[in-house]
Amino acid sequence: MAKKIEKFAGLILVVGLLFSLGYVFFRDKWDLANSEHPSASVLTKLAKEIISGEKVFLVLFQNNMELRPGGGFIGSFAIIKTENGKVKSYAVHDTSNFDGRIPENDQMPAPMKKIFKINAWKLRDSNYSPDYPTNAQKALDFYYQGQGKEKFDGVIAVNAAVLESILKITGPIRLAGYPNIFEADSALLTLEKQVEIDYAQQGIEQGERKDVMNVFLRELLKKSVELSKLDKLKLAKKLIGQLKNKNIQLYFVNSNLQKLAQEGQWDGVMDASWDKDYLMVVDANLGAYKSDYYVKRSLMYTVDLTKEIPEAILKITYNHTGKEKNWMTRDYLTYLRIYMPKGSRINEFSESGEIAYGEEFNKKFAGGFVKVPINSVKTVEIKYTLPKELKTAEYKLKIQKQSGSGVVPAKISVKLPGGEIKNFDLELNGDEIINL
Repeated sequence: MAKKIEKFAGLILVVGLLFSLGYVFFRDKWDLANSEHPSASVLTKLAKEIISGEKVFLVLFQNNMELRPGGGFIGSFAIIKTENGKVKSYAVHDTSNFDGRIPENDQMPAPMKKIFKINAWKLRDSNYSPDYPTNAQKALDFYYQGQGKEKFDGVIAVNAAVLESILKITGPIRLAGYPNIFEADSALLTLEKQVEIDYAQQGIEQGERKDVMNVFLRELLKKSVELSKLDKLKLAKKLIGQLKNKNIQLYFVNSNLQKLAQEGQWDGVMDASWDKDYLMVVDANLGAYKSDYYVKRSLMYTVDLTKEIPEAILKITYNHTGKEKNWMTRDYLTYLRIYMPKGSRINEFSESGEIAYGEEFNKKFAGGFVKVPINSVKTVEIKYTLPKELKTAEYKLKIQKQSGSGVVPAKISVKLPGGEIKNFDLELNGDEIINL
């Protein structure tokens, strides 16, 4: 069993590190068919496909300290080329520099356009949808609008939160030519400060400020390769957790590979086929600061099925723990969207101005701006009715979690048609289904 676990760890390193770091160390001759891990079979098939022949991947580095519907602001991206499982080359690019090559357009989603006051929807803001395949296809569209020449086999989104998990295993990172030490609990802040403030004091040109990412990834890869077998197993477990909680999302052009990503539930897709009760809360930080580092969310969802038409009350509480305005945070400004079953009807949406309504992915959504002052707590309350056909003793609820939003405490209370009340306390770190 030890050898099987070691091989499984190596496989996760391929799937995880290849996508999250832009480089990977792995071994040949994996055979995990008999592994006890529930995802082993799918991972085995996926890895065998990935390491065969030549592959090119577009990797989107999403900073979830500035949360966007698909995970986080896309500040950088990498192009990775592999051949028979070996990395031929990789390079990290500053998205802002690349976006200068994309023609001006009038396609930007209305909430972004209202706040940013520009007619220029580009790669850095491409992940406006909570559905990852939609975002991946949009990123490819912008890449080619920017005269990109590569033909990609897949698009991989990696949130900044993944870094903390890896550094907890590898230990701190020190980079030649840079004074800072990158430690697990503070690496995100250190990197952010490096590319926002420190680079100027170090005499680095603004257009080269994100070159530190290339240096950082090389050193992180080196430390990952040198890990002991036990630590590689620990890292593997952390990375598969990042796939589960959507901090790593996979999209493949090849339909067979995409089917495997779907089977493993690593594709970040919104479930358009779900026809029972449904909830997804989606924030888009449009305040241009990294305030999500300080903002903590919690949910309370109450459903009353004793009414002739089922009623629901959703309360979303934002706790802005920042104490003062600085280079990283200000008052929090989010465009909040709530996705619910098609046929639902909103009766009240507090703490917001004009509300926009629409339908997509076979769901209804309502959206509006919410502002949370620094060092304050605000609760948004949405009251609505659910489709009458959901009034059944066999109630089911699917909650899909937004990529990059961290662990979200949630209290669920369901009053069944007969009057019995069922309560649930959840720590949302991935999608959840409640069956009654």
